[in-house]
Formats: sequence, C-alpha cells, structure tokens
Amino acid sequence: MTAPGMEPRRLLVTGAGGAPGLDLALELLERGHEVIGVDADPLAPGLSAGGIIPRVTARADHPRYGDDLLALCRELRPHGMIPVVEHELPVLIPLQEDLARLGVRTWLPTAAAAHAAIDKAVFHDVLHEHGIPVPKTFVPETLHQAPEGPLVVKPRRGQGGQGVVFCATRQQARVLCDLVPDPIIQETITGREFTADCLVDRSGRTAVVLRERLIVKGGMSMVARTFHDDEAAQLVRATLAAVGAVGPSDVQGFITDDRRGPRVVISELNARFAGGFALSEAAGADLVQQTLNGLFGLPVDHDRLVAKPDIYLSKYVTVLAAGPAPCHPAGGTP
Repeated sequence: MTAPGMEPRRLLVTGAGGAPGLDLALELLERGHEVIGVDADPLAPGLSAGGIIPRVTARADHPRYGDDLLALCRELRPHGMIPVVEHELPVLIPLQEDLARLGVRTWLPTAAAAHAAIDKAVFHDVLHEHGIPVPKTFVPETLHQAPEGPLVVKPRRGQGGQGVVFCATRQQARVLCDLVPDPIIQETITGREFTADCLVDRSGRTAVVLRERLIVKGGMSMVARTFHDDEAAQLVRATLAAVGAVGPSDVQGFITDDRRGPRVVISELNARFAGGFALSEAAGADLVQQTLNGLFGLPVDHDRLVAKPDIYLSKYVTVLAAGPAPCHPAGGTP
C-alpha cells in the first residue's frame, strides 16, 4: 500500500539485474506503485519478476545509453527515476533537465560527489583531506610505499565486490595489478564489517542505519544484523558530508580489532540503495517511502528513519521465472 498522501506512481528503477535494483523494484511493487525495470542485459533476473515492466537499454558506458533512456521515458512516461547503478550517474546527471521536461523526477548527487563515489582513489583522497579514517590506499606507481602486507587489490572503479583479490605481500599485489583492471591497492582492515543505509535530505540532514555484515558472499551481505554505534554513525555522517552525497546511499566500513589505530575505518561509499536495505526496513526504518518523499519534493520524516538494533536478515538465491526470455533488446545487444 502506498503511504498516506502519495498516490501510486510509475517509477523507473535501473539495474534490475542486481540485488539492490531488484529488491527495490519488488518493494515498490509491494507498495502499490508501477515499476519499470531497466537493465543492459535482456536476461537480467529482475526483468523476469512478475509485475515489473521490463526494458533493455545499452550499457551505461555505451554512447547510446542516454538516448535509449530518454526514448524509454518518452514511451512509458515514468513519474520518477531511481538509479541503482552508480556508473550511470555521469550520464544521468547531465540529462536531468531533459528528464524533467519529460515529467521524470530525479534526485541525484553532484558530478563531484558521483565521481568520489565511483573512483575509490578519489574517495580516499576526499576522506583523508577531511580527517576521516580510511584504509591506506596506493596505485601501482606508489605500490613500493605500501606496507608489506596483507593487502587487497581491487578495481579502482569497480562495484559489487567484483574483481577484489586479497594477498599477503607487495610482490603478490604487483602481480595482481597486471590482472585487475585499473587497480588500486589497500591495506587489509580486519574487524566487524558494516554497511550503513543512509538518506540525506535536501537540507543536508542525514539518517543512518548500521548493519553488521555477518556473512558476505561475492561482495553481497547475505546475513546481517542491525546495531547502534555512535562513533560509527558519526563518521558515516561526516563521510556523506565530505563527499556531498544526497538522497539514498550506503557507506561501508569496519569497527577494527587494532587498538593501535582508529577504532572505526570507512572503506567505501555507494551513491545508491544497498543490496541489504531490506534489513533496515525490517528494523523499522522507512527508507523507501522517505526516499520517494524526497524524490517528489515532500518532507522527509526522520522520525520514521530509526531502526531497532539486533534485527537479523538472511538472504538466499531463488528462482524468479522459468520460460522464454522476458525482454529483447532493440537493435541487438550493444
């Protein structure tokens, strides 16, 4: 059911092939909205989910992506768009006026904030400048300055835990730099890994819900629980302010085991819904509705963005559909 005062809307959700996009699309359907699920892969799981209007566009890094998206919006006339793939933001941000002329509401960060969220080296530099603890970070040219180990090598502009490799020595990291595309190297942080589901309203006020990542597979939190920690929440808010984030996002970090260094270290920011936001919802934080409020220019009710601690969520892989492919790309797969 939709919230009081908000009529059902037609909403476009990108990244229907990934857990955040699919979970958000299903939640919006449950609330009585129409959902257009978009992905670059015609076999993306979310395009098979019952009730979703499936559409395929070019990839976000393809020159045709913007034109595909505008054509789709002219055809289906969504009231609003919620992107759930960060690498679309550099294309979507310049398209905001074109989308607005088509009646499509957006709530996007600035180009600088999107750049910091996408580029892990830039994110490190921004947080370091603001005095926020982050893992020591190196590029291949400065690898000789890294500690001997343990280290983690990851794509500088990667997402979803893809291409992340742990190693024990600088020599191993040097080899991995030839295998991981456009890599960065970071010191390995140990401790309690967490994600914070966040919503920054248009006045800059920030809601933070902390989730401990208990079982992680392929970069995705499969079992997690909510918890309260004032220091971690404070650093998450400082991170969002430093980057200039707005709307929904998630921040990842560690409550460390190392008493010689900072207790809380921030490792990553994603300018989108996280894959485990359903846990924050189950714990009482109304992230989806308050995001819709912000998207459509209504007040964000922060009293409804408070979560209970010690609420657990487990995720698993399930079958969405079996049958013919639900959607075919026009003009072939780019």
